[in-house]
Amino acid sequence: MKKSLFLLALLFAVNTLNAQDIKYEDHFTPERLRIDLMFAGDSKSQHIFLDGLKMEPRWSGSKISLVAPFDYGEYKLDVVEKSGKLIYSSGFNNLFQEWRTTAEAAKTPRAFSGSCRIPFPKSVVMVKISERVKKDGKFIQIASFEIDPQDKLINRERENHFKTDTLHYSGDPSKKVDLLFIAEGYTAEEMDKFRKDATRFVSYLFETEPYKSRKSDFNIWALESVSQESGPDIPHQGIWKNTVAASNFYTFRLDRYLTAPDHKKVSSLASESPCDAMYVIVNTNKYGGGGIYNYYGLSMADHSTASQVFVHEFGHSFAGLGDEYYASEVAYEDFYNLKTEPWEPNLTTLVDFDRKWKKLIDSNTPQPTPNDEMYKGITGVFEGGGYMTKGIYRPALDCRMKSNTAPGFCEVCTKAIGEMIDYYTK
Repeated sequence: MKKSLFLLALLFAVNTLNAQDIKYEDHFTPERLRIDLMFAGDSKSQHIFLDGLKMEPRWSGSKISLVAPFDYGEYKLDVVEKSGKLIYSSGFNNLFQEWRTTAEAAKTPRAFSGSCRIPFPKSVVMVKISERVKKDGKFIQIASFEIDPQDKLINRERENHFKTDTLHYSGDPSKKVDLLFIAEGYTAEEMDKFRKDATRFVSYLFETEPYKSRKSDFNIWALESVSQESGPDIPHQGIWKNTVAASNFYTFRLDRYLTAPDHKKVSSLASESPCDAMYVIVNTNKYGGGGIYNYYGLSMADHSTASQVFVHEFGHSFAGLGDEYYASEVAYEDFYNLKTEPWEPNLTTLVDFDRKWKKLIDSNTPQPTPNDEMYKGITGVFEGGGYMTKGIYRPALDCRMKSNTAPGFCEVCTKAIGEMIDYYTK
């Protein structure tokens, strides 16, 4: 047993040293590579196909943290050189993965687009994509593609000529979180409204901790992506609009679930802009939104809860936070396996609670912690979260990841957001 633990510790140390040994300039050019994919299948099986490659301007991500320190996401992308050396890795989610948990996926196969960005490699690399298996929470490889950066078919054309405005600038993009707001459902005549809406969203972000204290770690940009018509699609009301990101309510037949299902289309809008995180502002006053980790966040511009919903959805898309509510209508069926530990930093099944927020709980706080007002503001382990009333626990009685009425993020979510900001900036 001691020998096994020693070998595991040694392996971890070697992997850590290898990750720290990656020098950006040795492996990558200043540009970035967008990998367009198609995810296809049903609830029981899936396949990932390479759809295309696109060279984009300057890589704005970290040039130091090239291997993500977080075990986040339902998918993982690894970039490996011919020597076998891992030179880049990140986790992500997508809409297809969510759809696979719906009732429709049990009877009707479908395909969804998805795009990932990596630094543009200098030499031939293998891109490997793995999925997290629900039964044990471990990753297994399901696709791989060899990419030759000299391939003449890598698209180098300029995809759009939309203007990118600077809303908040703190410094070198490679040392900052570059948040890009994308206009959706704004006509050319409404671009002034978009600029004002985006500026308002900036104020929402920096009114909330820990973003308020970390303002100097962000660059914020606004993409003036012009739509032919105003507002999003509302299919169940017979409303269809010609918009640049093709967003719609009624995703998975839920009234309030607002998404842009064609992720490639959204990604192509951002192809000329600095971008670590994309957030789509939809020109509507109808309540709705969505946030998918390392994919995009999206919500309405004009509802009275625009601030709360934006900060909540950005918590999903940027920091990988899970939903802490459990009483609302959702389309998902058995979204979590209670026999494994969720990867989201603010949810636990207590299967492996030691690696979550156990150390933040006061010794006098009962575990599980009663859902009682007397524990308001206390870090504990409260049952109910992740769309389930039993078997999943959250860190606080209330939090922005649970409700729009919460004053802000709980201690655990605040810590997780701070660590994600560190990943992009340090």
